[in-house]
Amino acid sequence: MVKTRLCELLGIEYPIIQGGMAWIADARLAAAVSNGGGLGLIAAMNADAEWVRNEIRKARELTDRPFGVNIMLLSPNAEAVAKVVAEERVKVVTTGAGNPAKYIRLWKEAGITVLPVVASAGLAKLVERAGADGVIAEGCEAGGHIGELTTMTLIPQVCDAVNIPVVAAGGIADGRGIAAALMLGACGVQVGTRFLVADECGIHENYKARVLKAKDIDTIVTGKRLGHPVRSLKSPFSRQLFSMEYDPNYSNEELERIASGSLKRAVEGDEKQGCFMAGQSAGLVKKAQPAAEIIKEMFGEAEKILGSAGQWIK
Repeated sequence: MVKTRLCELLGIEYPIIQGGMAWIADARLAAAVSNGGGLGLIAAMNADAEWVRNEIRKARELTDRPFGVNIMLLSPNAEAVAKVVAEERVKVVTTGAGNPAKYIRLWKEAGITVLPVVASAGLAKLVERAGADGVIAEGCEAGGHIGELTTMTLIPQVCDAVNIPVVAAGGIADGRGIAAALMLGACGVQVGTRFLVADECGIHENYKARVLKAKDIDTIVTGKRLGHPVRSLKSPFSRQLFSMEYDPNYSNEELERIASGSLKRAVEGDEKQGCFMAGQSAGLVKKAQPAAEIIKEMFGEAEKILGSAGQWIK
């Protein structure tokens, strides 16, 4: 069985974290992943602090295993949510869209393990100095908001830059991806796209069907002009938004307004105006399964691959 220091750090059976996907990662999905031996996450997104508190308490009713909360630092409610997770003493906090340094002391005093998501070695070093327990290095193959570097290039550079555990994210959806991440120096993985089709994931069936039908070239990146690129599945909405970014007749404010709320619409099944965020690994996702089965299958594959690695050495 694959065991790494991430398992010890988080108190989990398998070194896998479920991505903190906005409008998707709720208490039910988080609890299912945690019950399956990984670490489930609740996405705080732009929600208010009491909504997050309620989701934390729902998750505790569904699992007695560790789970965490993902906080988007650009949220207007970030400070209030930061306090709530400390009050509720969740096991883990992951962060995105910024530097969580000003909250780390609060969380550490509450006994919380802090794992910021980073897209560069520079940010990884910064959060290490601030007291982070580890980092989640996410390559641009991931769904949702992305950086510039690929997982293959980002992970080893982050591993070289810091002394804390590194979790690999972006483009990982099977045992091959897990094995590759471990060989690059990571001590675990974060997976989002594959859990979109978990039985416990509450997104609309239209969303799940798009993921299951996706091929390797079926994602698109929008938002580059606005400075915050987003990867999603090709759809009427994402194709239109992509073309509008290159049209000078549309202002940045108009583009922001059009994009606002599009992920929520996708979660609700809107085929025309929804932005179906997913990573390039969507082409590897072929079936819906319970979250626990997904985890077990992925690590079964990884064990076989890692066990046969000696065949390449003569």
